[in-house]
Amino acid sequence: MPRDAGTRLKNALLSDGVTLIPGGYSPVIANMLVKLGYEAMFMPGSQTNIYEYGMPDVGLMTMREMVDAARRITAVSDLPVLMDGDTGWGNVLNVYRSVQEAAWAGVAAMSIEDQEAPKKSGTSAGRRCIPLDEAIGKIKAGVAARDDAESDMLIVARTDLIGGEVDGHVGTLQEAIQRCIAFYEDGGADVTWINTPQTFEDMELACHTIPGPVIPLYGGRPPQPTLEEWKQIGAAGVLYPSMTTSVGLQAVWDLLSDFKDRGVQALRDSGEASRNSKWGAITASELVVPAPDKVLQMEAAYLPKEQQRDYDSTWGHPTY
Repeated sequence: MPRDAGTRLKNALLSDGVTLIPGGYSPVIANMLVKLGYEAMFMPGSQTNIYEYGMPDVGLMTMREMVDAARRITAVSDLPVLMDGDTGWGNVLNVYRSVQEAAWAGVAAMSIEDQEAPKKSGTSAGRRCIPLDEAIGKIKAGVAARDDAESDMLIVARTDLIGGEVDGHVGTLQEAIQRCIAFYEDGGADVTWINTPQTFEDMELACHTIPGPVIPLYGGRPPQPTLEEWKQIGAAGVLYPSMTTSVGLQAVWDLLSDFKDRGVQALRDSGEASRNSKWGAITASELVVPAPDKVLQMEAAYLPKEQQRDYDSTWGHPTY
């Protein structure tokens, strides 16, 4: 795979448009996004915790588990991956190693947040943030590690200060904006991510005040801003961390429930709905690497004749 994912993601974030970055945790989702023309994927720690290990997002996953999950994606897809780096899994030394491991895995960008460890989900209460000087030191360590690895990976500095605890009080929008400015100007971050702004106006202020590309993750009441509104406020990119997982979870739940009630007819109806989709049906064989046709070509080209399989006389059966 080409090792310019960071450069491609940076160019997308600096473009006039808004880079849409759906969340996902699997190679199949990454290849689906490539097929549909998306420019990047966010690999959230929350969804990887839940769907890879069945654990809550409370800092239980290790650096090695997260990097290995990212490597499984970058091994079969050249889609730029923004990997959730949590707190860097420790102090500046851990950040340095984590960034290098992510760079060597071919990750396009890694986020480093300013929470205390063990962290909490960025969407939950109970978050506690570290002092600003410690957070800046982590960003600097990440930048140094990236440069020493001779990688084009982006360092995304994230603040969870809005609604989180710091120095005995609850962090404000203005404090979070000042952190992002410091992450960019003093820490050398490539991108800043401000978590949980509560209003459209808050996000607009953040995007207009913070230098460099800004990713605001909306934390207010529905509805979510429209794509045109994201562009209007100057957001460089928009994350949808649980978009693919939540819809997939509900779809599987519905089918299993329907199958228990109606048996095989539920499978028939589900298959019919897929075939009649306005976007067409999708199969896993279209999203794997190497593709099935490539497997046949390699067997024919490289296996001794006596070891080649008989695909003409043998057969299988459809899967349901």
